[in-house]
Amino acid sequence: MTGVLYGVGVGPGAPDLITLRAARLIEGAAVIAYPTLAGAASFARAIAADLIAPDAQEIVMDVPMSVERAPAQAAYDKGAAAIAVALDAGHDVVCLCEGDPFFYGSFMYLFARLSDRYRVEVVPGVTSVTACAARAGLPLAARNERLTVLPGPLPEDELRARIEGAESVVIMKVGRHLPKIRAVIETLGLTSQAVYVERATLPEEVVLPLARAPESAPYFSMILLTKGADPWL
Repeated sequence: MTGVLYGVGVGPGAPDLITLRAARLIEGAAVIAYPTLAGAASFARAIAADLIAPDAQEIVMDVPMSVERAPAQAAYDKGAAAIAVALDAGHDVVCLCEGDPFFYGSFMYLFARLSDRYRVEVVPGVTSVTACAARAGLPLAARNERLTVLPGPLPEDELRARIEGAESVVIMKVGRHLPKIRAVIETLGLTSQAVYVERATLPEEVVLPLARAPESAPYFSMILLTKGADPWL
């Protein structure tokens, strides 16, 4: 019998935000898989480090930093092949994913490659969106309001159009795109309604009004934007 592949969300950063189900699977795993970015240490592994057995086999998928899709796709092809070897040997594989596996999660690329051949179970995790909202003390949506989630790399014109037509907005993957995003929000006259959050739930967390945000931002940063009066009053 082949093993089961578990896509496990480990949350936004704080180890105590790992769910009980995820913790149980990680502690019992003989084979652990996780991505790294351009040879750097794995953030997902760092979150779950205290739960990983010392003798666990670790499958590391090093994903290069490139605007071209082909190098990253090749890395996931290689990782999926290594995971398949373990599954065919009858071992369950727990794949760690920052946040939630199916919300901008790297695990979805493995799911696309392996779910037609193996049993796959997905364990949801606390998303960075909900973590940032909690740390900022900013409810995002109520009643019939719409929440729009936008990636920071979008072109300036598209960002402006989508923010204009939205009620509550989350802008993810801010990083080097912060100056562009800040400029768009300023031209829309919404700076006073925007909050900047970086490294939510970690000791180095920063939560500031966008007007006081730093000039440069790490990849793990986000902008929350709400319009209008508080709908829960």
